[in-house]
Amino acid sequence: MTAVEICLDDLAGVRIAEQEGADRVELCAALAEGGITPSIGTVAAALRMASSIGIQVLVRQRPGDFVYDEDELQAMVDDIHSMRALPNPAGVQLGFVIGALRADGRINVDATRRLVAACGDAPVTFHKAFDQLADHAEGLEQLASLGVARVLTSAGAPTVLEAADDLARLVELAGDRIGILAGGGVRPANVVEVLERTGVREVHLRAQHAVPSAAAAAGTPTAYDPGTREVTSAEVVRSVVSAVRGTAEGRDA
Repeated sequence: MTAVEICLDDLAGVRIAEQEGADRVELCAALAEGGITPSIGTVAAALRMASSIGIQVLVRQRPGDFVYDEDELQAMVDDIHSMRALPNPAGVQLGFVIGALRADGRINVDATRRLVAACGDAPVTFHKAFDQLADHAEGLEQLASLGVARVLTSAGAPTVLEAADDLARLVELAGDRIGILAGGGVRPANVVEVLERTGVREVHLRAQHAVPSAAAAAGTPTAYDPGTREVTSAEVVRSVVSAVRGTAEGRDA
């Protein structure tokens, strides 16, 4: 079955994604800046809210590059340990999204090994730092050997469809050893084409739309309130899930 993962930084989106049939969420903070680690309170709340959907937590200590010093790396290890210790009332699958590079643009194998070890038996995704690698095939082999479950990628292109052939090659190289999670420009209107052209079995998207902020709706916006905020759209999640499930049913028919 093809899995749908929704990237979000709004807690209400966890319930929306679950209700509309998504398989996982990637829980982040500050997506407008590319995403960083959400607070432990946010993760705790998401685990209380979820009844079946998997929760992947982004572990990224700061915006910017993916070359971390020792203090930053240890902070991420500590975050993982703290989040794994949180109550998980429904026993949903908790996993982590990580990524660490060297200054020369290759995977920091030692740092990645430490992060994977901190995750224990929780599934690990290597995020789109992968797209910055000069040699994706080498990186894929390294990550598979480190026990990473999947790689989030658009093969270095702005969108997955622009890199459909490269993604298809990564799927072939990965085999059953590591998953390829296609992310970058995935929308309801193109998700079927993405699946057909790449052969991926997992897709990732931010299903956002803008809504008026509460203060703006009340006519009292502040200097810190632009008047709208981005939240998870039930309609977008529903449409992507429906398209993906329809494709799966067609294959099984």
